[in-house]
Amino acid sequence: MLVNNIKSDKIYLDNAATTPLDERVLREMLPFLHGNYGNPSSIHSFGVFAKDVLEESRSELAKLIHCLPEEIVFTSSGTESNNAAIKGIAFENRSKGNHIIVSSIEHDCVLNACKWLEDQGFFITYLPVDSFGIVDIDRLKKYINPKTILVSVMHANNEIGTIQPIEEIGKICKEKGVCFHTDACQSFGKIPVNFQSAHLDLLTLNAHKINGPKGVGALIIRKGTKIAPLLHGGGQERGWRSSTENIPGIIGFVKAAQLAIAQLSMEAKKIGRMRDRLEKYILENIDGAYINGHPTLRLHTNINFSIQGLEGETMRLLLLLDEKGIAVSAGSACSSNNKSSASHVLQAIGRNQFEARGSIRISLGRYNTEEEVNFFSDTLINSIKTLNPIFS
Repeated sequence: MLVNNIKSDKIYLDNAATTPLDERVLREMLPFLHGNYGNPSSIHSFGVFAKDVLEESRSELAKLIHCLPEEIVFTSSGTESNNAAIKGIAFENRSKGNHIIVSSIEHDCVLNACKWLEDQGFFITYLPVDSFGIVDIDRLKKYINPKTILVSVMHANNEIGTIQPIEEIGKICKEKGVCFHTDACQSFGKIPVNFQSAHLDLLTLNAHKINGPKGVGALIIRKGTKIAPLLHGGGQERGWRSSTENIPGIIGFVKAAQLAIAQLSMEAKKIGRMRDRLEKYILENIDGAYINGHPTLRLHTNINFSIQGLEGETMRLLLLLDEKGIAVSAGSACSSNNKSSASHVLQAIGRNQFEARGSIRISLGRYNTEEEVNFFSDTLINSIKTLNPIFS
């Protein structure tokens, strides 16, 4: 058995990849990991209790995102929810049209699902973004046509943190009679997410980005929206997603969501102050440093920066920081599965392939402190001094 070798004095600055489980969330989950283990589809008392807990959780989450409880489908992840939304709409509406529009900076799970759909006869339009990562609204209006069945634009980007105008996009889609889906895994719990005011038909959420457990997410499907299920079996989740529900995970998800929404304003101010101070320090003290993403329309947790001339040394810098007990990332966590690949997000905002391999993402979270940021700042500068510029 592997033993946890992560020391308590390490500094974790990769909260966009995943977040540490809040102890309050763990306490809510524990009874359902051991004592209250019933299957919510069983008709005996164990099952009835689990079913009641499941539906209560559904109602509580609905309050937080302004939707109906029956519109919530619990899933295993944001990736499953995104796949279910995109493929489900595609196959349910194939007789109406075969055109889907997605932004060029979507998460890999959206882009790869769309690539797969292209092999199934669907036509995908990849909506361009500007140099800050904001989608081109005028082009969206032009691209929507009678064959368009879905528009999918993420709320906030996982690499550069840029926030999209989803209310405006939702209004356009509503006027055109086209389904609108957004992936809000990075934004939920950090900025307001309102299912109704954004004119959404489909909304993806997950738990492990908000100090909840891994392995649980949700897809919100507006009442009346027809969608083909990906999983067939016992008909759980009103037939949308057959599989025994992960009751401990759902309990943890909802508790994490309640805490995140209750603390949203306070945490935004606290984390935002640290982020702004750190970003200013980087730009003022590192020659050639530049920010990737929008200067203001960006998650307060995010700094994605590159250093001109040192892009080729990014991996070495990450390893040097890790040796000092500091965890940051290059791009998204998913990109580590394809180390030779340049970031599609950075290329979409105009970076060349070399530059798109050379960014560092810092993502702050609930448990980061001013002392950690100070230590990271000093360590970053000292580590950079040991690197070799490609141009000298």
